[in-house]
Amino acid sequence: MSERLRLKDQVAMVTGAGSIGPGWGNGKAAAVLFAREGAKVLAVDINPAAVEETRQIILGEGGQCVTCQGDVSKADDVEAMVSQCVETYGSVDILHNNVGIVETGGPVEATEQAWDRSMEVNLKSMFLTCKYVLPHMEEKGRGAIVNISSITGIRWLGVAYISYSTTKAAIIQFTQSVAMQYVAKGIRCNCILPGLMNTPMVHHSLVDVYADGDVQKMVDIRDRQCPTGKMGDAWDVAYAALFLASDEAKYITGTQLVVDGGLTCGSV
Repeated sequence: MSERLRLKDQVAMVTGAGSIGPGWGNGKAAAVLFAREGAKVLAVDINPAAVEETRQIILGEGGQCVTCQGDVSKADDVEAMVSQCVETYGSVDILHNNVGIVETGGPVEATEQAWDRSMEVNLKSMFLTCKYVLPHMEEKGRGAIVNISSITGIRWLGVAYISYSTTKAAIIQFTQSVAMQYVAKGIRCNCILPGLMNTPMVHHSLVDVYADGDVQKMVDIRDRQCPTGKMGDAWDVAYAALFLASDEAKYITGTQLVVDGGLTCGSV
């Protein structure tokens, strides 16, 4: 842990805190980083084994973490996980929404079921977590919400995944709406727009789209798209989330923090 703990005495609820495969996903990295900076973490994931791995890392480093298995697209599950956080730690000071899935295809190719599932998991989940967390933050008179959007919400990146892009665009305005409604109540709400990232979800969801199952070929293709010559990783997103969750960002709300190595500054 650092000498000056940036989230000391804070309680953070992190959704999507497990990784879909080996390595570091955004939620897993954020949960571990928050704990390193002094937060008590409720780590949420639909996969109990994945989120338990995150918990063990945190405990092994001397941090505090409990887990909750649940589906963030279901109201009953979300209400239960927020209740568990409050009962365990007494509050929810930070809500970090990481859950997201990628369904490929444009409006003709994508199925109605895939569209609906993207809306439920990527967008409805944030509506539900805010619905149940905001009253606790309002009662306390402070709180920070950090949502994960994507540069696909503002740019075409050469891949047809219309449901994913649409949800990520909607998250930007959802974030601004929450921010402005609650700004006078001491609650901040911001979102992060990652660019091309090298994470387990990308390997799982897009390898067939880019490279017919060849992970290394996909990585090489995506690396070449980035001005830096390399994709970012989960820690790049996690450190951005740490800043927005901390009091260092106390005068920042309703904004979009782009973490893309300059990709949106030029042509794709």
